[in-house]
Amino acid sequence: MNARDAIKTALTSTQFMLGKYLEDLSDADLLVRPVPNANHVAWQLGHLAAAERQLGAQIPGAAYPELPAGWAEQHNKTTASIEPAKGFATKAEYLAQLNKGRDATLAALAKLSDADLDKPTEGSMKPFAPTLGAVIILISNHTLMHLGQVTCVRRKLGKPVLF
Repeated sequence: MNARDAIKTALTSTQFMLGKYLEDLSDADLLVRPVPNANHVAWQLGHLAAAERQLGAQIPGAAYPELPAGWAEQHNKTTASIEPAKGFATKAEYLAQLNKGRDATLAALAKLSDADLDKPTEGSMKPFAPTLGAVIILISNHTLMHLGQVTCVRRKLGKPVLF
């Protein structure tokens, strides 16, 4: 296994786990907050879809499809805390956007060499992800971090423990 294969495994496993964690949640469940002032799952999913495109833009040749109009604005820090939550997408719409983004990341990764993964990054994420490989791993880890938050909502809703 080379570095690209390892990163691909991380990306596909977090994509799979995301689908499993959402599988038995309804659209209404996506708007449940685990505790007051915490982000609901719908906001997290929209944020993940937007963030993958933003981070992935650093990958040379990456081609991400556009998000629907108003998506980034709907899933910014300001809208995260609005009560009642309104204007959010359905689970199917979130999964479609997340899968399109992940497919684009995987396609871009497939075009890179192992040496490309060592190229330095620029911009505000450089302290967190100093190389292109680190940026792509961050995309996977970011998904995993938010899955931890989804598990809290699952517990609140009485859903079974997964994994």
